[in-house]
Amino acid sequence: MATTKHRKPLMRGLVVATAYWLASLAGTQANITEAQATNARIAVPFVGCASDGQLGPLAAPKRESRALPISAKDAQRLAYYQAEEGPGVLAPRGWHCFSTYGTDGSNLFVSPDPIDPKALFSADWKGFTGQAVQISVASGGTSGRFQVAKLIARVFPAYKSFALDVIAERIEPASDFPFGPYSKDKLRYRGKNVVEFETFAGSEGLGTQSRLQKNPSPIEGVAIITGEDTDLIQLSARLSENNRDLIAIIVREVEKETNPLDGHQ
Repeated sequence: MATTKHRKPLMRGLVVATAYWLASLAGTQANITEAQATNARIAVPFVGCASDGQLGPLAAPKRESRALPISAKDAQRLAYYQAEEGPGVLAPRGWHCFSTYGTDGSNLFVSPDPIDPKALFSADWKGFTGQAVQISVASGGTSGRFQVAKLIARVFPAYKSFALDVIAERIEPASDFPFGPYSKDKLRYRGKNVVEFETFAGSEGLGTQSRLQKNPSPIEGVAIITGEDTDLIQLSARLSENNRDLIAIIVREVEKETNPLDGHQ
């Protein structure tokens, strides 16, 4: 018969083992819950945007809300904006939007302030001075090829031949196509055709190659080369400090929807 002296170490071992098993079970359940939350798809409202362009004004489309793999907390802060032409984009909920379009591509603007369509077409208007989100498409098979070539020269060396072909047309001077990145841009390549960027506050860069003017806040976004015609999709976003964490979600959704030719590496 086992003595009390022998039983105590045995009981202590059982208690330790049980505690370890319970802790492991709790950790596993927490991981499962976290994974489920990550994979859950939460609906965000769809906001249709009116547009104007080569074929005249187009009414704002009406579509269903979009289910996205984001947290419920983030979903409450976002909406999905889209016009009849061009891609859509996530931006803070409750903002205003308008789109322009033509044979060269399209531009969708989202701003916390009302957008005057006449200003977008005015040579006197310099651009957004505050918060704004812009997603643009430049068609590589039309006159949009000049914008595509200029960005390729800056950050997409794998497509250099496209830029050289456009320069060889001599429609625009070669000096309009400087090669090499902006000195104060922070770049992160996600593949040879995908680059995420940050244009620092008060600086010229990829972020200001949009209708967003430089100001004391940075501009973040992503540029993507895609399609058989070598099209360019560019997102440029400047948000307040309270909303800046949303930019990563906005960028990720653009990358996912674009389905780049080479994917992420």
